[in-house]
Amino acid sequence: MDKIQQQKFSEDLLQYLNESPTAYHAVENAAAFLRANNFQELKETDEWSLQKSGKYFVTKNQSGIIAFTVGDGDLSSEGFRIIGAHTDSPSFKIKPGPCTVTPDGYVKVNVEIYGGPILSTWFDRPLAVAGRVIVKENNELKTRLIKIDKPVFMLPNLCVHFQRDEKDKGLSYNKQKDIFPLLCMREDDVEKGDYLLNLIQTEAGIEKADILDYELYLYEYQKGILTGKDEEFVSASRIDDLAMVYAGLAALVESADSGHPYKVFAAFDNEEVGSATAQGAHSGLLMHTLDRICKNLGLTDDACFRAIANSTSISADTAHAVHPNYSDKHDPENRPVLGGGPVIKYSASQRYATTAFSAAYFMEACEQAGVPCQKYVNRNDIVGGSTIGPALSSRTTIPTVDMGIPILAMHSIREFGAVTDNVYTKMAFQAYWEQKVNIG
Repeated sequence: MDKIQQQKFSEDLLQYLNESPTAYHAVENAAAFLRANNFQELKETDEWSLQKSGKYFVTKNQSGIIAFTVGDGDLSSEGFRIIGAHTDSPSFKIKPGPCTVTPDGYVKVNVEIYGGPILSTWFDRPLAVAGRVIVKENNELKTRLIKIDKPVFMLPNLCVHFQRDEKDKGLSYNKQKDIFPLLCMREDDVEKGDYLLNLIQTEAGIEKADILDYELYLYEYQKGILTGKDEEFVSASRIDDLAMVYAGLAALVESADSGHPYKVFAAFDNEEVGSATAQGAHSGLLMHTLDRICKNLGLTDDACFRAIANSTSISADTAHAVHPNYSDKHDPENRPVLGGGPVIKYSASQRYATTAFSAAYFMEACEQAGVPCQKYVNRNDIVGGSTIGPALSSRTTIPTVDMGIPILAMHSIREFGAVTDNVYTKMAFQAYWEQKVNIG
């Protein structure tokens, strides 16, 4: 990929990150991208009639999506080639009873913490709000996605003069007492519960009387950018894990239809809180979809089992790059860096699903694509995070490799990665799907 193509890919990636402040918007934008590339939407509740060479996708809860292609080969012997990622990111979710009015006249929004954000990075930044609301129209429940892309909220820090004893220790925050973003000052003619609903009505055009419930999240108003001396870095919110979602989508539509035709891309919700939801990787969503594809194509039960047994998968999530100021946090021998290519993640305790076999087929894909790859293992005295990999592997019994682009500031409101790693990953995904790799 030349520099012009890299620049275009980076700009498209940033657009996807910037326009997808919640998992709902990530899926909505993914669906629009797939439709524009001749993928047909299916509904779980409808009868499916899959055609050879067809391209399809189905969504779950508006926050999970599975896209796949149907070829004309023998699925039972060729199996599926699966790439999985996740659509959610750490954030602040607005609670019911959304606003608090203090005796001093401040109106604060009542939030709970979603996932594991680095709390300090959310302070002193303009915050916007997005998500979905459920309304009743003509005796029917309907969902409306909203994105109030304005700097509506702010979470001010306590000045250093009031915490002199703490300033040299590093700040810590009480998750209940300290996390109340400011919305506005009290207005005498507004009921406490109406501040948020009035905002939705004014900015999103939804009558507050029609709103039955909502799932709303705060996000950083400032947009992602390319940075560095030569704009070689990406600084943005939600790189974990929407960068992998976008790489998967781009590779899916750009990969050749020749070779292995049974390509599957799955983006699950709720990875940041354990994946144990109907739209999460620990659900039956992927297996139900794979089984439905097999049965719709006329495979017997035994042939369906063989198709699964002949399948492989990739769990695509971001990885920890060596931090220039905290390099001792890494294993002395496995030290991925920005720009060094996608990272294969290992864990003896199986927090990552990688095996020697699954690592080998991903390394082969990288070689076929002409891109470098790196390896990551936690220090023995540091407990790392986990991914959808163990869920993918255990729920489906399909070999799975855990990998991802290396980034810094993971779970910060702004994460930091390299342009080339995103490009390398898309190229490796294409090689995997085009079956340049001979997986025995």
